[in-house]
Amino acid sequence: MTENRFWQLNSHPKGNDFESALSLETSEMPKPKDGEVLIKNDYLSLDAGTRMWMTPRTDGYQPPLPLGSMMVGLCIGKVAESRHPDFKTGDIVRAFGQWADYSCVVPEMTGLVKIETDIDDIRQHFGVLGMNGWTAYWGLHETAKVKAGEAVLISAAAGSTGILACQIARNAGCRVYGLAGKDEKCRFLETEIGIVKAFNYKTENLEEAFQEIEGGINVYFDNVGGPILDSVFPNMALYGRIALCGLIAEYTADGPKGPQQFDQILMKRLTVTGFFSPDFIDQGPRLSKELRSSLEAGDVFIPFDETQGLENMLTAYKKLFTGGNIGKVVLKL
Repeated sequence: MTENRFWQLNSHPKGNDFESALSLETSEMPKPKDGEVLIKNDYLSLDAGTRMWMTPRTDGYQPPLPLGSMMVGLCIGKVAESRHPDFKTGDIVRAFGQWADYSCVVPEMTGLVKIETDIDDIRQHFGVLGMNGWTAYWGLHETAKVKAGEAVLISAAAGSTGILACQIARNAGCRVYGLAGKDEKCRFLETEIGIVKAFNYKTENLEEAFQEIEGGINVYFDNVGGPILDSVFPNMALYGRIALCGLIAEYTADGPKGPQQFDQILMKRLTVTGFFSPDFIDQGPRLSKELRSSLEAGDVFIPFDETQGLENMLTAYKKLFTGGNIGKVVLKL
């Protein structure tokens, strides 16, 4: 192949209208410069957090992508050419590359790492052994410091991070509750993942439903923000902890909206802590070792929602915002 297809960000999307904002373009094959590595992408990870990079907001944990640039996301692939001393042709790697057939990256700037190939499914380096697994583990054990017997509520519980957080909290001996937007997802969480109860946030009065959680919610692992957070606040236990790692309800909004029941933080003496993967990316090897043991023991798993073909990227990406997936959304090239 002498050409490289890639998705280009042309404008800031309105809601979920990604087709009007991004286009599939073609350019000459990138030629790595000194210190760069060219990766032939095999898989691309689709993550809701990248939606923030498509906005003009400058107050996020990463600057917005300039219009006219390639869309960025995690990739797994094989090194096609290397001009960096730490990587050689044929290495299997993961990095923050581009939504493209090939990603040209600077290792030190993109988190490029060689990954273990002696696992049943290489996609687990996006899932249990990747950012989603790390985020779920860190948020529960390091940020929220969960304890056996506590009631833990997880939003977006059938998504890639939420589904792992449910299992990690369950394995820690917690009483786990989840939130999802479809009855089939709620049934999956209860029967396949083994949580105590899943609530359908689209059909239930959550503030009333949460009252059945005996003793209140000790830990809320939040991927969503928005109105659901307001339903959670009055049902938190005294001295409860909220670990906030995602705001999917806010990513497509006109601007951030503060919770209406903010006073409950004082009344319930709550601790609310935001955390992002850049905070603990240096702990990745340790977290992967811990999670791999659970994966191999069958104590944690993640289903994959796979779409094939770079040309179908936007169809797959939209699933993250319309509830069209259970588990990890990936694209295979």
